[in-house]
Amino acid sequence: MRLYSTLSGVEKEFAPAGERVKMYVCGITPYSSSHVGHAFSSVVFDVLRRYLEFKGLQVQHVQNFTDIDDKIILRSAEEGVSYRELADRYIQEYTEELSRLRVKPAHVYPLATEAIPRMQEIISKLVEKEHAYESGGDVYFRVSGCEGYGKLSHRSINSMIAGARVEALEGKEHPMDFALWKTAKPGEPAWESPWGPGRPGWHIECSAIALEHLGETLDIHGGGQDLVFPHHENEIAQSESYTGVTPFARFWVHNGMIRMGESKMSKSLGNLVGVSQALEGHSVDALRLFFLGSHYRSPLNYSDENLDAMERAAERLGNAMRPGAESSENGHLEADPFEDRFTGAMDDDLNTPQAMGALFDLAREINRARERRESVDAAQASLRRLGGVLGLTFAAEDQGQSLPLEALLGLFRETGSQLNASGQHKLAGWVEAHLQDKDGATIVETLLAIRRELRQAREYQLADAIRSSLGEIGFALEDTADGTAWRFRPS
Repeated sequence: MRLYSTLSGVEKEFAPAGERVKMYVCGITPYSSSHVGHAFSSVVFDVLRRYLEFKGLQVQHVQNFTDIDDKIILRSAEEGVSYRELADRYIQEYTEELSRLRVKPAHVYPLATEAIPRMQEIISKLVEKEHAYESGGDVYFRVSGCEGYGKLSHRSINSMIAGARVEALEGKEHPMDFALWKTAKPGEPAWESPWGPGRPGWHIECSAIALEHLGETLDIHGGGQDLVFPHHENEIAQSESYTGVTPFARFWVHNGMIRMGESKMSKSLGNLVGVSQALEGHSVDALRLFFLGSHYRSPLNYSDENLDAMERAAERLGNAMRPGAESSENGHLEADPFEDRFTGAMDDDLNTPQAMGALFDLAREINRARERRESVDAAQASLRRLGGVLGLTFAAEDQGQSLPLEALLGLFRETGSQLNASGQHKLAGWVEAHLQDKDGATIVETLLAIRRELRQAREYQLADAIRSSLGEIGFALEDTADGTAWRFRPS
């Protein structure tokens, strides 16, 4: 497998340095609801982890929460709540949204405030080694004494100053020096330290947490491209200066940014689409396909039209999972070529667009093989296994609402009775076999498979009755060349 590293600027063969992949991904600052930009990054690194595990590797995934910073302090003051209450509220909301998105939880979610003792230990050592200095209760990292500073963003210190429009602050030796510890302001949360009451700067927390949980060298450090400078640049400087070990991370992996028109999506610009808002009208599979339909390092343009297209794509994949013949004298569909294409694409710097192309081609061939009365069970199992790497389930989603299971079971029983009364005992047996199912999507797919068999047998009245009954409880059907797509639209 090859991965692109921002540090080297090229793709390189990836393998963990030890027995497990040590992966650290920068988390959110929980001062407001998360948006689809956060979700995009979460899904990208979820797929990277899933694929590494698919290849048989053990992954140790750590992701932090920045639960104290200027924005949290300001928002908590505006709302009249403690910083702890505010951060906990949005952490819980975020983790619930990750679960809805089927993002595998990190093995550890450390809080910045939990790591303050380790941060102080690192800062003290940096001061002792003259990589940092105290100034009026603040502690700054000395950038001018750090060899190689700028190697991640591939810029010189002078160009950084011009690009960032950094102003020289009183107490700093150099305008690019960054805060490791900030002296407390009146009314702010504060912790005791060798430099007086205060709180940590933003960058030091990730070094402390990563060193604590994963050691001195990471295999993968991930985050959005907006973190390359200054956050990740500063992480490298302080971590390698503290440990004396290089590299701090062997691969720096950064996802592109989601854009709304010509601007990136961000809280500061106010052009946000919340995760819950995006899921109100679209399935999780469609949202994940949207995120993965472009290469992870490319910018992604968010629009309802793009999501609608991915909804239709998700339905095509779901149609390929309809029940087919378990065995057939006409042969079976061979999925190996599609698996080879999928893994070849994923091995090429996580090329999910090409990997998705292999899945859609396999889905199309499954539908064609079903028409030829070939067995498709093995191919469907392959499609589900490979789709699982992308976090897909191939089930029609319910737009954040539960499918009407009791109504579906009632319709299922009624359909079974009608089939028996009409002499369609084989199809009635399909109903009997699934009457104990508690998965509404499976029941719908079985009803559609029965409807397809009835239409082929020219039993149009019974087939139309199934369509009509499904419509009465909120299911819209669309017959296409690839099969019948369905969506639940509750009234």
